[in-house]
Amino acid sequence: MQINWQKEVEQRKEQLIKDTQRLLQIKSTLDEETATEEIPFGKGIKEALDFMLDLGEKDGFSVKNVDNYGAHLEMGHGEELLGILGHLDVVPEGEGWTTDPYSADIRDGRIYARGAMDDKGPTMAAYYAMKIVKDLGVDVNKRVRLILGTDEESDWRCMDHYFEKEETPTVGFVPDADFPIIYAEKGIADFTYEFNGSVHEGAEATLLSFSAGQRFNMVPEFAEAVVTSDSVEAGQWEERYSRYCEDHGLSGTFSAKEGTVTFTMDGISVHGMEPDLGVNAGLRLAEFLVTLPFIGDDERFLSFISQFCKESRGRELGVAYSDDITKDLTINYGILSYEHGGKGKIAFNMRYPVTFDFANGWSVLEKVASDHGFSIQMKTHLGPHHVDADSDLVKTLQKIYEEHTGQEAELLAIGGGTYARAIKNAVAFGPLFPGREDVAHQKDEYIIIEDMLKATAMYAQAIYDLTR
Repeated sequence: MQINWQKEVEQRKEQLIKDTQRLLQIKSTLDEETATEEIPFGKGIKEALDFMLDLGEKDGFSVKNVDNYGAHLEMGHGEELLGILGHLDVVPEGEGWTTDPYSADIRDGRIYARGAMDDKGPTMAAYYAMKIVKDLGVDVNKRVRLILGTDEESDWRCMDHYFEKEETPTVGFVPDADFPIIYAEKGIADFTYEFNGSVHEGAEATLLSFSAGQRFNMVPEFAEAVVTSDSVEAGQWEERYSRYCEDHGLSGTFSAKEGTVTFTMDGISVHGMEPDLGVNAGLRLAEFLVTLPFIGDDERFLSFISQFCKESRGRELGVAYSDDITKDLTINYGILSYEHGGKGKIAFNMRYPVTFDFANGWSVLEKVASDHGFSIQMKTHLGPHHVDADSDLVKTLQKIYEEHTGQEAELLAIGGGTYARAIKNAVAFGPLFPGREDVAHQKDEYIIIEDMLKATAMYAQAIYDLTR
């Protein structure tokens, strides 16, 4: 049976755009204030979930709400289950938008809205792909299920709860990343080194406080340290700090008031999957402060950062590793904080290759912590994900991509994480085409309508081919 998938999408173009706009006009951010036991992530996310369930029911799909943590829309028959995983929650809109972030305004062939690219636009494309296959009445030998997550941008509580109650698909794809195909994702571990400090009297300088960063997976863009000194003129420090910033091309400030000196440092924040693309304000400020005459735990905190956290590949910590699939292990030092006589803390976001021996690596990290008087605490851990490049799933999606674009379907590996991790045999498949600007989480986020239509056609063919 020969089907012109692009033509089928074009016939439904206006309704697809309209439904996408309606979904995008719902502010589906995590809202703790309206969250309850029955509505775990707040009213906005519940409204988006209800919208999709109503749409699916109207179009004749079998629908199921799983305790408002997630839901699915299903068609087809058979023992095997093809899963398509999207999410309806979005990150907060932020400032500086040209138009209202929930207006779903159309300009120059683009729909502008928070979630247009991540991930409500692509999820609607997957929905219409299912609808096209269903409308055509073609026989499928698997059940096809669009699984809707609601907490992807936070803690994945939606998927944990959903798969406690529902079966796991045998094969699947996720429309929440890049084309052509992401077949490997690094393991991700968030952990902390912490110690309880003590007060030291009579030091030439005292580090009252140090703070940088708020999230494990973001490079800190600002750092601040408050210092006291009884024996060094503040003017000498100001001159040294200005010279340090100038020599390293950094932006920092210095101010003295009532016996204390405050240093600040500006960095460049980027996602923690590749820290070297940014400038870690905390590391750079610590690099300067360690040259001042601190003693005891003040000095210990700064010296540890300067010795073990100065690079992003884990060489100094003893866990450096790389493989041909997912390349280098990386570490982002996302939160650095210290209070004199209180707690010292360094938060690590480690992304490790699929062949890395995590148990052995964790033992090395534990020893480093113990040798330097720190305790180590695991906060979250997602194992790596990798699908065989020669699998039927990968080969089928490669063929589809090449047919629709005329370009080679290169296999990609990333340091980020998608819902593909929830299924052993699943990959991320679009919607961002090579060469397109990645505007997810940015102000004026948009999806190009032409690209959304092409992705919909590819998703429809994927459903058809994977259920033959």
